[in-house]
Amino acid sequence: MAGLLLKNLRKSYAQTQVIKGADLKIEHGEFVVFVGPSGCGKSTLLRMIAGLEEITGGELWIGDKLCNDAEPRERGIAMVFQNYALYPHMTVYENVGFGLKLAKTPEQVRDQMIREAARTLQMEHLLERKPSQLSGGQRQRVAIGRAIVRKPEVFLFDEPLSNLDAALRVDMRMELEKLHSALGATMIYVTHDQVEAMTLADRIVVLNAGVVQQVGTPLDLYYHPANRFVAGFIGMPKMNFLEVTAHAVEDGRVTVGGKDFATLTVQGHFGTIKVGESLTLGVRPHALRLDSAGPLAGRVQVIERMGHETNVSIELPSGGTCLAVLEGNPPIERGERLALAFQPDEAILFDANGDALNAPPVRRVQ
Repeated sequence: MAGLLLKNLRKSYAQTQVIKGADLKIEHGEFVVFVGPSGCGKSTLLRMIAGLEEITGGELWIGDKLCNDAEPRERGIAMVFQNYALYPHMTVYENVGFGLKLAKTPEQVRDQMIREAARTLQMEHLLERKPSQLSGGQRQRVAIGRAIVRKPEVFLFDEPLSNLDAALRVDMRMELEKLHSALGATMIYVTHDQVEAMTLADRIVVLNAGVVQQVGTPLDLYYHPANRFVAGFIGMPKMNFLEVTAHAVEDGRVTVGGKDFATLTVQGHFGTIKVGESLTLGVRPHALRLDSAGPLAGRVQVIERMGHETNVSIELPSGGTCLAVLEGNPPIERGERLALAFQPDEAILFDANGDALNAPPVRRVQ
């Protein structure tokens, strides 16, 4: 197995820059997830690592080998795609071992490797079936098994769960976690689903418009986003954003006000904020709680009762909305006035450029 090093990696099509200088170090055995909206460049970056896209500039190192011009088969990688790409006329056994057969691996060795991969993926009972006899989740296991038998340096996954239904996606996420633990392999995984990113990754790479916005652990990105884009993309439901103005600035505290409330004080370690400066206040829906004296108040528009928690959307005086995730099943009705509060250290202020000026502490259950 091996780690990777990306040095100012760039990709252009004619005059259009798609990847605008990616710098990233991935350690051996890490599970790293590339995440971002459609068109952000995450799949292009993965394909550059795989050798399926030419590199316009920069350097790509896999282990101690510079791989800019290396053929895909020379890079020690295996890739699992969104579509399973199985041969319909072959059995599972034949699909998993097809690459080994092409490489002229001895039959006895090939058989041992196929059955070992099948045991790892708990699909020994499927070996004689054909793809048409398999569920979506089983087909994806076969595609992963085909990658495992190659014993690659690095596993690459390009949105492998996108074609599965919600229940199967949860099951396959858990299977991938087990697989990573069992193999100890370096894995790079592309998804637009930030829930997959949060649950699978050792570290997340957030991309937008071909630029790496932030790299960090899931909790780092959730509690300490570098900018408004990361704050809005990581977390489900997404963060609430309110336009405010700085009224007073003291050491470790900033008092802000806006159209939706008179004033409130935010705590944290700030850079230079000037009185009168326009800012954006970010509050996560899970940080809000019912409080009759709370600064955020409005009429209830939508109620989503999930059983263990309730999503409530209220219309604010400015005409905007604020979403709160409340514990349990509170007696709330559509149309009633509701007031919400949050701890002063649970809000994040962003400047006019969208850069975060503070970040709340990580709260862990003791």
